[in-house]
Amino acid sequence: MKKSLLAVAALGAFASAAQAQSSVTVYGILDMGYVGYNTRLAPGNAAAGPNSTVSKTTGNTFTQSAESTSRLGFKGVEDLGGGTSAFFTIELGLTPASSPYAVNTGTTQNRQSFVGLKKNGLGDFAVGTQYTVIHNAVSATDPGNANNMMGNVIYTAGTGSGAPVGNENGVSYTIRTNNALTLNTDSFAGFKAHAILIANNQNSNQTTTSSSTTTATTSTQTSTILGGTNNQNGWGIGLDYTWNKLFVTAAMQQLKAQNPITWTRTTTNATGATTGTFVAGSPVIFGLAQSAALGTNVQDNQYYAAATYDFGILKAYAQYVNRKASLQEDNGYYLKRNAQQIGVRSYITPTIEAWASGGLGKYTASGYNNPAANITAWQIGSNYWLSKRTNLYAIYGQTGTSNVSIVNNGNPASTNANNYAVGVRHTF
Repeated sequence: MKKSLLAVAALGAFASAAQAQSSVTVYGILDMGYVGYNTRLAPGNAAAGPNSTVSKTTGNTFTQSAESTSRLGFKGVEDLGGGTSAFFTIELGLTPASSPYAVNTGTTQNRQSFVGLKKNGLGDFAVGTQYTVIHNAVSATDPGNANNMMGNVIYTAGTGSGAPVGNENGVSYTIRTNNALTLNTDSFAGFKAHAILIANNQNSNQTTTSSSTTTATTSTQTSTILGGTNNQNGWGIGLDYTWNKLFVTAAMQQLKAQNPITWTRTTTNATGATTGTFVAGSPVIFGLAQSAALGTNVQDNQYYAAATYDFGILKAYAQYVNRKASLQEDNGYYLKRNAQQIGVRSYITPTIEAWASGGLGKYTASGYNNPAANITAWQIGSNYWLSKRTNLYAIYGQTGTSNVSIVNNGNPASTNANNYAVGVRHTF
């Protein structure tokens, strides 16, 4: 009897120790290959005449991350008992083709870093640098699996040359964000809900810095006033529905950016004149730094909806995205982009997988003649699976737009580009 009790006690102690033990997984992707591209920019100035020069660029290189951005990650789970667990993820971008750094030293080095808690049957929450609700929806519904090549009007974060940028602020939507709290529910009658809250607010007192220079005839004094708010915040919600082979998702997120102000005043004693200039921040919208004319206080609204259906022999995709960035003080001053895309993905043989997609879109903006740009893109690609973790790939894509600058220009420029890659990808 005593031996039995001792055995039960030992088992209980072992179970408690095992329950508290956390498991850590090392994972990653290495994607290397040959990438080429061609771009053609037609002149946009009517005064240049019909024989004006067309700008062309070609390139090819052995580089990384054409199909998937190379990365190194660590994730862990600890069972806390009672159906509750703690989890974390740390993920860094890799640039194995770049010397001397293998780890991405740019601002996208930190791809993800978060920690959270999960309750079985309820859901989870996490805090840190994370993907947005729209990017998670795109990842689940993109026929090209969000690769970094041209030819996709929805996921356009790649540079086209295959080098990874992993932009936090992509052209169609914001991909990931810092200072975020995310919430995800478990599945209830086929529905899953998602939410994100971003808060990075700093309200600072104004401070003044001064400097002066003196010459034989003049004396100049410069005063710079720094301060005000430096706030980046927002929220987003998403909803998924799964029914047999049908998957439907919709998400929206609204982000705000308010940048600090800088005033510079210069007084020249020789003339008694005083001058002042205002330097506005340049917000990054649609993946590009916009001029100060757009305003430092930007409201950025993003919407996404998509559906997939698995027919067995192939999987069909339909996607729609809409983004509008406007001045908070005057929402009549805006830049807007919308796009729609369809595609298919299928295993032709047990080891050969292929996909194809095509999309259309449009830019519109406030200003002279309401400048607009039409977007077209298509892409084809294939994987040859050597194993469950290693594949060879070939991808080709083309993009075109009637106006690359979105400026108040009655005769805008147009551009066309293509991108191709062959390579090998290994996941671990």
